[in-house]
Amino acid sequence: MTEIIETVETVETVETDAGPARVTWHRAKKAERAEKAEQKARLVLAVSHGAGGGIEARDLRALAAGLPAHGVTVALVEQPWRVAGKKLAPAPKTLDVGWRGLWPALARPGLPVVAGGRSAGARVACRTAAELGAHAVLALSFPLHPPGRPEKSRADELLGAGVPTLVVQGGNDPFGRPEEFPQGSYELVEVPYGDHGFAVPKRAPIDQDQALAVITAGVLTWVSSLG
Repeated sequence: MTEIIETVETVETVETDAGPARVTWHRAKKAERAEKAEQKARLVLAVSHGAGGGIEARDLRALAAGLPAHGVTVALVEQPWRVAGKKLAPAPKTLDVGWRGLWPALARPGLPVVAGGRSAGARVACRTAAELGAHAVLALSFPLHPPGRPEKSRADELLGAGVPTLVVQGGNDPFGRPEEFPQGSYELVEVPYGDHGFAVPKRAPIDQDQALAVITAGVLTWVSSLG
């Protein structure tokens, strides 16, 4: 019999010292055995947005759509500044405060939590992983340096995460192309032709759906390898 999988989405508001934050949970369950949904998840992948957008980012949505069927609960995290409707992200220390305040809610299911995010959210995950006890870090479009300023490297944040780390980086990301990243113990998946938002040009030999498939497949393979 073919097993029917459906995604269950719930939204939770979490109070933090930086203001109310929001978590949109994407869980998978067997339709005929809904009461066993929580038992089937192996881990929680918590991913936050960057400084210029929200959880509608194509890579975050692709992960939320694709991973729950494989035993990964995906929590899309909105920082307090986004919930408040502000257009500009606050200082990194304030972003860290918001993430720390969210952590108890992310850990509540009692599963290992992979801390993740895109761009600025990836930096937050790296900076706080060790202190919060994250199982691993997923860094999507890690902003290795400001565009055109390779001397302003943020490699120390990535290399200092202290837990298993996967970087997923667009081949044409102006914030750091894959070949610019320093050697380290992290793993790296390249999304060919992708920019900072993983958009690929129309003239590229792969289309947008294929680019997103590279992301979801790479992340799934990596989380499956985590002990």
